[in-house]
Amino acid sequence: MRIPAHSVCTAIRDDIVSGVFERGSRLTEEVLARRYGVSRVPVREALRTLESEGFVLTRRHAGACVAEPTEQEAADLLEMRLLLEPMGAARAAQRRTEAHLKVLRGLVRLGQERARRGQGEDLRSLGGWFHETLSQASGSPPLTALLTQLRHKIAWMYAVEQPVRPVDSWAEHGAIVDAVARGDAERARALTVQHAERVSSAHRLRRPDAMRVRTSQHAVNNAGGSH
Repeated sequence: MRIPAHSVCTAIRDDIVSGVFERGSRLTEEVLARRYGVSRVPVREALRTLESEGFVLTRRHAGACVAEPTEQEAADLLEMRLLLEPMGAARAAQRRTEAHLKVLRGLVRLGQERARRGQGEDLRSLGGWFHETLSQASGSPPLTALLTQLRHKIAWMYAVEQPVRPVDSWAEHGAIVDAVARGDAERARALTVQHAERVSSAHRLRRPDAMRVRTSQHAVNNAGGSH
């Protein structure tokens, strides 16, 4: 069975974000195909996609390598998120479905519960799922795709300090969901601006030489996976 390129793309992107492949390091089709247990065709397609996303750079006569973003480029990403996340929340207030609300409320309940217990690692994952679902509720696939790509790149370039009071952070999530449920687009936008500004202040730029490198082998699932 042919492995879909999007599965290989996800695997390579995850390894770039986690630091397995350091910034500036070469990415050869042969090595990548062997690492993920696939042919070179999906690897080639995946590298083209990752280049369009800004994770990979192809140099003439040198081939593909991991991109090396500047500090200004990293700062621009946070500013872009400050503009796009509130837009997504406002759209969600106008276009969300009952299914979206059910998932968002469930995530808020779980987040509040984990926050009270001090389970920080769970909170990181739940926060990611919350914002992914909120962007999907906007009913705008292009906006959702942009926000997903921003989250990947921000996770690559920044370390995030855990909030001193995670319960307060999840109370903010709950207030955003309440505004979305009421269809109050302006309040959803305003609350998301406040939340995004507070979260942005907790981001600390990663230094390339401080990236923690993981060496675990990465197999690609034939069925493909979602991030």
